[in-house]
Formats: sequence, structure tokens, C-alpha cells
Amino acid sequence: MSSTAATDPGAAPAGGVELLGLDESGLQRLFAELGEKPFRSKQLRQWLHQRQVFDPEAMTDLAKSLRGKLQAMAEIRLPQPIFDRESEDGTRKWLLALGSGNAVETVYIPERGRGTLCVSSQVGCALDCGFCSTGKQGFNRNLSAAEIIGQLHYARQALEAEGRGRRVTNVVLMGMGEPLANFNNVVAATNLMVDPYAWGLSRRRVTISTVGLVPALYRLADASHVSLAVSLHAPNDALRDEIVPINQKYPLRELLPACENYIAQTPHHCIYWEYVMLDGVNDRDCHAEELIERLDGIPSKINLIPFNPFPGTRYSASPRPRILAFADKLQKAGFITTIRRTRGQDIDGACGQLVGQVINRRNRGKKSKQSPAV
Repeated sequence: MSSTAATDPGAAPAGGVELLGLDESGLQRLFAELGEKPFRSKQLRQWLHQRQVFDPEAMTDLAKSLRGKLQAMAEIRLPQPIFDRESEDGTRKWLLALGSGNAVETVYIPERGRGTLCVSSQVGCALDCGFCSTGKQGFNRNLSAAEIIGQLHYARQALEAEGRGRRVTNVVLMGMGEPLANFNNVVAATNLMVDPYAWGLSRRRVTISTVGLVPALYRLADASHVSLAVSLHAPNDALRDEIVPINQKYPLRELLPACENYIAQTPHHCIYWEYVMLDGVNDRDCHAEELIERLDGIPSKINLIPFNPFPGTRYSASPRPRILAFADKLQKAGFITTIRRTRGQDIDGACGQLVGQVINRRNRGKKSKQSPAV
């Protein structure tokens, strides 16, 4: 069994079973094939995700025969940093090599009383939202569940090595990629995040962010009960078609009912709406009034995001007074509204700035052989 880190960015992934990405049901299926009892799944999840023991020979409560099977067939590959940068505000960003010439960015955001890890779900992104630098590099491939959860393992080890007592308390899938375009792997990874025998995070502390893949939203309501954030960014279809092109396929008249269904089917009390503030584009009083009307009756929290510029963008950030006035209108209408504090901008770690800038820029303009399921 290999438990070495992926130190060679150009190396091809090994062909063994990726244990880190198997959730409870996945491990139970594996153990059924091996003729083992289902409770072994619980034991293995504890060894891997709670104790971070990756050598089966050290898993002392597993039968020797099972340890031998795992040693022969299993593969654990932890990502390795290509670079590691820390912002003046304490935000830390890693570019992590995954093998096969691919890398993704993972960002740790420290706040009082908690630490949020922003993880990636794809190498690049096919959706090409106008305000996001990740989409400008094109789409390469989906991450496996093991590669998604491996970002948590790497971050935990790196933070422990700091010796500053910082830890991961929240996870948001808001890094590179559209999570719901990588549905099965994202669900398996988030299952592990909330599993009491794996990462044990509260479902309210794990958030999937989507631009609104409507069929996948209905599937998600049946498969996972983590928190949901939706990248709205416009109060009408004409404007959203421009900012978020997938809206042309899944317009607001389809998206909003899918979001309401998610609330109805899960224990959460609201949808978190993400709204990037673009100067002169979507930040006028009329847009705020239209947004109030559009979300009327939907339990909502609105997160206004100051636009973070990147090279080649045609957008600019709304002035601070304009953002405050926009927020004031929403609040007076009864919506819980926050203005996101920009973090990690000096290391290109802020919202919309993530891009695998060392390796993946070679892939811009190339079509992947593996298309995202949108």
C-alpha cells in the first residue's frame, strides 16, 4: 500500500483503491467484496480520518488477514504543495499537486473562534462565470473524492506543523470548480466531512456552493444535508445570463424552486445567496429592489461579495458606499445581509481569484477529454 505524498506533479495517479475517498457505504461495499464484516468500515474510517494512520500494519484492531488485503490493494496519496503562501491577514493558500500535471488551490481562512477551509472540487471550471478567474483557465478534470478529502488532510497536517493552534472547523466547497458538476465525488467527500467516525463536522459547518445546476440540486436534497450556498449574482435572467452563463440553461424560474425544495427536504432553515458586487452592473438600487421581490418568501441569507479583480477582467468592484447602500436596502426589507470581508487578496486567495497558476495555465483553451456533467 502506498501512502506517499504526490511529490511529482507530473506523475500519473496510481491504480489502487483510493481509501481516503470511500465514505461509509463505499467502504461497506468494499468489505462485502472482501468477505469482511460491515463494522470494519467504522474502524477504518477512524484510523484514516481521525488518527491519520495510513499504514494498515499499524491498524492494530484489524485482523491480520484484512491488513494484508489492504496493504496489497489500497492506495493513499496525499497532495504536496507546489507553493505555500500566507497573507498579511493570516489567510494561507496552498497550490497542491495532484499528479498527472494537475494542481488545485486550497485556502485556509482564520477567524475568531473558527477556521474555514475553502477546498476545490475540479481542476479548472467549465462554467466561465465572468467574475471568476478560475473559469478563464478552462476545465481539465474532476477531482476524485480522495483528492477532495485529501485537501483537508493536508491542511490539518500543515496547520498542526505551524504550532499556532489553528484548526479546520468549517469547510466550504467554494474553491476551483463547480461542485455539483462533480456530484458523486463531492457527495462522498462531504459524507466523510460530517461522518462522526471520520471528520465529525456539523452539517451546518460544511457548505456546498453552486451556480445552480438544477437537476443536481434535486438529487442533492436526497443525497446530502449539508449547507447550501447559491451563486446568484443577479436578480433577473437577462443580467444573470451575462454574469453566470449556465443561467441560459437553468433560468431563475427553475433554479429558485429547486432551492426551495432543498430547504424543504433538509434540516437547514435558509439558502445562502452569494452576490458579487460589480460596479454599474448589478449594484444599483433597482437591482436591490428586484432582488427583494425575487427572493420574497424564500428563507434567505444574502452574502454581498466585493469583487476581487484579476488580470483581463472587464469588471470592477463596486465602491464601498454603494455596497453599504445595497446592503441597507436588503436589511430594511427584512433580509439577513452580510458583506464578506475580503481575505487573502494579496496572495490571490480571495473569492473569485483561485486559479492553478503554476501548472494548469498550460491547459487554457484546450478541451478536456472528460466533460463536466452539466
